[in-house]
Amino acid sequence: MHTHDAISVIRAKRDGHALTPGQIDWVIDAYVRGEVADEQMSALAMATLLNGMDRAEIARWTAAMIASGERMDFGALPLPTTDKHSTGGVGDKITLPLAPLVAACGAAVPQLSGRGLGHTGGTLDKLEAIPGWRARLSGDEMMTVLRDTGAVICAAGEGLAPADRKLYALRDVTGTVESIPLIASSIMSKKIAEGTGALVLDVKVGSGAFMKTFEDARELAATMVELGTDSGVRTVALLTDMSTPLGLTAGNGLEVRESVEVLAGGGPADVVELTLALAREMLDAAGLTGADPERALKDGSAMDRWRRMIAAQGGDPDAPLPVARETHTVTAPASGVLTRLDAYAVGLAAWRLGAGRARKEDPVQAAAGVELHAKPGDRVTAGAPLLTLHTDTPERFDAALAALEGDAIAVGQESPGPRRTVLDRLA
Repeated sequence: MHTHDAISVIRAKRDGHALTPGQIDWVIDAYVRGEVADEQMSALAMATLLNGMDRAEIARWTAAMIASGERMDFGALPLPTTDKHSTGGVGDKITLPLAPLVAACGAAVPQLSGRGLGHTGGTLDKLEAIPGWRARLSGDEMMTVLRDTGAVICAAGEGLAPADRKLYALRDVTGTVESIPLIASSIMSKKIAEGTGALVLDVKVGSGAFMKTFEDARELAATMVELGTDSGVRTVALLTDMSTPLGLTAGNGLEVRESVEVLAGGGPADVVELTLALAREMLDAAGLTGADPERALKDGSAMDRWRRMIAAQGGDPDAPLPVARETHTVTAPASGVLTRLDAYAVGLAAWRLGAGRARKEDPVQAAAGVELHAKPGDRVTAGAPLLTLHTDTPERFDAALAALEGDAIAVGQESPGPRRTVLDRLA
């Protein structure tokens, strides 16, 4: 007979106490078994958001979530494994060019990715814009794609940290997503269970990120680096700017198109810069210090891996991407220098156009999203196109335009100065 019950665990955290290892192990296990009800876990999540957890609690909570399911093992692969996780942003298509690029440089990249929720896009939703491409692979299929192409981007299996899958869905509908202990343990339980040898974290900072301030982002990054390192995963974090969208597209098929441009040796400077910065970190962490990711973008070897990876998951890399039935142009309000194009506003507009979902079971439109014709620091002319909105359902335009009102877009006379994409590094 166990001595724990949900109410005493909730009360302990409500009153600001640290949970004991026994309480943590019990509540996670009981929640997965259905003995702790959703409303009880909601109360505990809110108490955690309000009162926090210390490092020992976060480590134990993460371990309990890992223990709720199976662990993957890539020991049989002849190559070192390395992975990247982004905390989510707007226009953050980096996984798409990054996985094949790092594979082209000699590492194996098992990239278990997710779907979008709210204003942040999901990697799997983006790739599903490619005709035929499949996100769901069995464990054997995943290993086959990884062996044959060096990289795989797919959905995590049901058996990986099932406690996190239940808790993630709950946090999303109870206003408890932003808790640093809950974000850190959610991400790291999946990544440690995934069994990768090295992990690079891209922790976003700014309006389009979960962490709006540099201090919060740094705390989250430090917590995750410590969790990974203590679990034997070589872990590094970059803090990167998410005050304005990455690249010139936000949406599913639109972001695939831009990713292919990067793999072809072109693409927007900020996307290329961040892709290369993360590639170098991933290769270093995997012990492949002599690799040259810049050359792999230029000589076509990264593109070759992309085509093989997409085809191995049923996709046609030559198929035309879906095009939205309707577009609407937003013009620059004045002439001068674009000083602000807010990431959150653009993400919200893309979401309202149909690129994202309100509930996890909602479908998304492959062609919906926002295309940018200028970035902060660029000169714009009054009346010239600034954004193009894409959707199959034109009745959504009004709601998307409402997201871009207020101070989402600003034009001034002074240049805002050069933007830094990478703000800090923690290891």
